Amino acid sequence: MPTVSIRYFALLREQRGLSEERLTTEAATPDALYAELRARHGFTLPPDRVRAAIDGEFVSSGAPLRDGQAVVFIPPVAGG
Repeated sequence: MPTVSIRYFALLREQRGLSEERLTTEAATPDALYAELRARHGFTLPPDRVRAAIDGEFVSSGAPLRDGQAVVFIPPVAGG
């Protein structure tokens, strides 16, 4: 099971109450990790509204997760 660092921004940070955490997970992909986090923390954004990046690069939802990676979940952001 990989242990990953997770960073949250905007609405996800507000809902989690943290900007970053380390987590050991059974998830094998960013999509599975977000589903786990959504169930655990009650995130309201559906998966199709969140982008994932691993180690600073945007990835597909099915990219493999590996131990020690940094995962960022980025919700939609509005500017003005």
